[in-house]
Amino acid sequence: MKTNKSRRSFFATLALGVSASAFPKMVKEFENMETLPEFNNLDTKDAEEWFKKIKGTHRIAYDGSTPHGTLPIVWNWAFYESNNQTGSPDSDITAMTVLRHSGIAYAFNSNVWKKYPIGKVFEINDNSTGEPSQRNTVYDPQKGDLPLPQVEGIKRLQERGALFCICNLATQVYSGVIANQMGLDAKDVYEDMIDGLLPGVELVPSGVWALGRAQENGCGYIFAGN
Repeated sequence: MKTNKSRRSFFATLALGVSASAFPKMVKEFENMETLPEFNNLDTKDAEEWFKKIKGTHRIAYDGSTPHGTLPIVWNWAFYESNNQTGSPDSDITAMTVLRHSGIAYAFNSNVWKKYPIGKVFEINDNSTGEPSQRNTVYDPQKGDLPLPQVEGIKRLQERGALFCICNLATQVYSGVIANQMGLDAKDVYEDMIDGLLPGVELVPSGVWALGRAQENGCGYIFAGN
């Protein structure tokens, strides 16, 4: 069994690897990370039950590991649209987007984006200002937020039956980074982020765990990038 010290070391090493590959400007913040909040907001039984919502003949899980210019949401919409065009109703379709790694930014409501530097940390600009976004632009998007005007946001996709979940492990890591940047308590930031999840977005132990469960429940796998 890992001690608290070894556990912190493991997560710090993981976070540093994440930072070096995705956010090279943030390596120092990850190196200075000392502790992470505990897994105290997660009901694994609820997470397992959530996968029973997968339905229909056509099932896909998108790996939203980065914001990737809104593609984790765009490809979810594209799956519904293209299956509709080939004769399948929404009731026979499930598109799931697993928001993990730096893709977790899209799972938080605009209050979280305003309170914490989500746009800056995850390098997501608001198209209307050209500055780091202070709002979630993919939940109920405004004109110009998504690449094409007909692309639907998370709110509308959920109404059609789409599923979205967020990696708890990545949320722990990035809440620690944000807390270090702002001189705040990491656990308080983590709990704020969890309280600020978008309606219907499921908290899962990790994104890779969720991708595995999705495939066990009949979903194919697609990376939500180019």
